[in-house]
Amino acid sequence: IMVDHGWRGAYIALAALSVAVVLPGAQLLRRRIDGASTAKATSHAAAKAQSVNLSPRTLQVLLATAGIGCCVAMSMPQVHIVALCIDRGYGAQAGAEMLSLMLVGGVASRLFFGALSDRIGGLFVLFISGTLQMLALCLFLIQGGLASLYLISLVFGLSQGGIVPSYAIIVREYMPPLEAGRRVGIVIGATIVGMALGGWLSGWLYDLTGSYAAAIWNGIAFNLVNVGIVIAILVRIGGPRGKAVPA
Repeated sequence: IMVDHGWRGAYIALAALSVAVVLPGAQLLRRRIDGASTAKATSHAAAKAQSVNLSPRTLQVLLATAGIGCCVAMSMPQVHIVALCIDRGYGAQAGAEMLSLMLVGGVASRLFFGALSDRIGGLFVLFISGTLQMLALCLFLIQGGLASLYLISLVFGLSQGGIVPSYAIIVREYMPPLEAGRRVGIVIGATIVGMALGGWLSGWLYDLTGSYAAAIWNGIAFNLVNVGIVIAILVRIGGPRGKAVPA
């Protein structure tokens, strides 16, 4: 599609595919949860919220801020890897292949971190994945060869896949289930704002400095905000799972 119709045609095709797949698929999720399960989940969420000693609104604001931070960092290589490759003399094709590696790595890491979150909880997975993403982003500062850039792109993809899904898990663990749809939407919406902001900021910093180094450091700084917020919440609850919640 890109070859025949350009990037606009590719985006239009993706939009049509999303409508054709997502809307019918959403109908499979219409089953209502019974009242007993909802009451039990509400009780568990209240107990976990008490352990963190933050109101749902405050926790939501912190998660939304963390979401902006992680996604400003995430967008830097995802949006600009092709331009970065051209800037370093490797060409657009190499950049497109590296982006594909990132996305494949993201799929694999989502599955891994999803299984891990079942064991240690969403907050600790967010901390692990966010920290790994920050370290992987630092690797882009290395002026290595083409092979090393391919490897770094794969490492970045493998590190960041657990971040965004963790927010929905955290909301579900620490907030009333009857508010989950609204609060997940707000937090995930903040991550989308972060992706858009990060892509624009990276381009602006490149235009300002003539190098992607400043854009990478900007991403690292925003990622630090993300990790700092998660650490602060984890400290309040005393560990990856927090206090035990009675069954």
